[in-house]
Amino acid sequence: MTEQNSAQPTVKTALTPATHTAPPAKFSHGVKKGNILQVAGQVGFLPAVEGQAPTVAGPTLREQTFQTFANVKAILEEGGASWDDVMMMRVYLTDVDHFAEMNAIYNQYFEEQGLTAPASARTTVYVGLPQGLLIEIDALAVLG
Repeated sequence: MTEQNSAQPTVKTALTPATHTAPPAKFSHGVKKGNILQVAGQVGFLPAVEGQAPTVAGPTLREQTFQTFANVKAILEEGGASWDDVMMMRVYLTDVDHFAEMNAIYNQYFEEQGLTAPASARTTVYVGLPQGLLIEIDALAVLG
């Protein structure tokens, strides 16, 4: 007689905070399955206003980075996670000359968050983004 696994399959759940518009293609802003939460690449769009196109937080890297962090954090929280649960972050910049400034903003942001866990791993690459966008960030979190 074969023993069957009675454990229920883990459900994959899409995460879209109220601050976010529906994605422009068939993907989720975040996905949680079991104790894994993947945040899709987020950019510096201000919170969604029904009936209006997304608005960029501002023209500067600083404005966009802080808004991007707020957007990532909203998805983490929607999935029951926090910055302390983040294992890996990927930062996508449109300009190599922004690297030092982004690092300073990044360090300031996480100092202000008062994280108790060690810093997550991070990769930074240079990409093309739609007109006016300077940065995109995604994150992988493990809960528990």
